[in-house]
Amino acid sequence: MEKDFDKWNEQKKGINERPDAPFYHEREMWWCALGVNVGFEQDGSGRQYDRPVLILKGLSAQTFIAIPLTTSNHEHPLRPSVGTVEGKDARALLSQLRVIDAKRLIRKIEYLGQERFEEIRKTVRDML
Repeated sequence: MEKDFDKWNEQKKGINERPDAPFYHEREMWWCALGVNVGFEQDGSGRQYDRPVLILKGLSAQTFIAIPLTTSNHEHPLRPSVGTVEGKDARALLSQLRVIDAKRLIRKIEYLGQERFEEIRKTVRDML
């Protein structure tokens, strides 16, 4: 599948020029403009190149560690379930954990329950 890096680059310029970024908290799930990425890095999809993410840890007002989510039902220890997100079963892609700028955030979806969030944090600590 051919990736449209040029179209994404134009959108990314607009994201970079945003005057401010939304305020976020750990445990929140957001739609996030992840874009078109290299190789097997998780891409966004659709017009906004977006994908839901789980905010694992805030690093500053501008950056955080996020885990992209998927609706794939492929079971794997590094793909724990986060339950239902906007009516679809979703899993956290722990192998795709990354630092993201808050300017990429589009729309808050909901909070992940505390117990499930702690299970995911423990799995991340164990994998590092």
